[in-house]
Amino acid sequence: MRAKTTASYGTEVEAGSPDRTFSIHGHVLTAPKPVPGLYLVATPIGHLGDITLRALETLAGVDIIACEDTRITRRLTDRYVISAQLKQYHEHNAAMARPKILEKLAQGASIALVSDAGTPLISDPGFKLVREVCAADHAVIAVPGASSVLTALSVAALPTDRFFFEGFLPSKEGARRTRLAELAKIDATLVMFESGNRVQDTLSDLAAIMGARDAAICRELTKLHEAITRAPVSELAKRADTLETRGEFVLVIGPPPADALVMGQDALDDLLRSSLKRDSVKDAVAHAVELSGRHRREIYARALELAKEIRGDDGED
Repeated sequence: MRAKTTASYGTEVEAGSPDRTFSIHGHVLTAPKPVPGLYLVATPIGHLGDITLRALETLAGVDIIACEDTRITRRLTDRYVISAQLKQYHEHNAAMARPKILEKLAQGASIALVSDAGTPLISDPGFKLVREVCAADHAVIAVPGASSVLTALSVAALPTDRFFFEGFLPSKEGARRTRLAELAKIDATLVMFESGNRVQDTLSDLAAIMGARDAAICRELTKLHEAITRAPVSELAKRADTLETRGEFVLVIGPPPADALVMGQDALDDLLRSSLKRDSVKDAVAHAVELSGRHRREIYARALELAKEIRGDDGED
């Protein structure tokens, strides 16, 4: 078989004709060459067995596999003895790589786009490539499969009829709390990604703003150390210091109860304090009125009290 190769875009690798085959449990199967176009191929989010037959046929048959990290994708191609060329496409080289991919497509190539895990374009830079490929009138074909968003929703034991995917929250506390206050108004189950080094802080912020809601922490989905913890947000936050923070997290937060249209006092105070640290009283009040469902006069009075606390003003003349 042809040796596995990794190359930069536009570089021809002389390694013989590609062997369009793959192997499952020692059985070698032939993969037909796909028609020219860009194939969006979902790959496993953890367990390498969670890949479809169509995905394997596509990866084995294409001329190029565009991937975020060749080391990660090679684990998959090695597992199934796929020898297609691996070329990097990620947020740092995307602007330079896109024209070269378009050139290859214009020459009749078939190219698979994969992310490090799951479905391409979900929290990765692939949408710009798809947009330009469509604009150039090349075919774009989805090869669906694993998704951490849908996997987390399916095991969270929370309503799935309506959901909102947030992706990663802001890393700074003030911006994160402001965004969570905005998300709290959405009448749907919320799904968000979080890193291990921030998940405890995020749970604390969630408790301050959505503490009564049911939620699930989904860690290392489909992997050896998968763990699903279900409880109200406030309880999850109390136990956050015992949480194993190594790995990847998906947080699923249930929708607001029917009587939760008005923001609670603690959540309002947290929102105002966060806003007052960087905005004027006028701007902080306007923002809180928009998000809280409370009357402006009430919010204005509370904002003045909190502004004095923040300034260290005892309120005396």
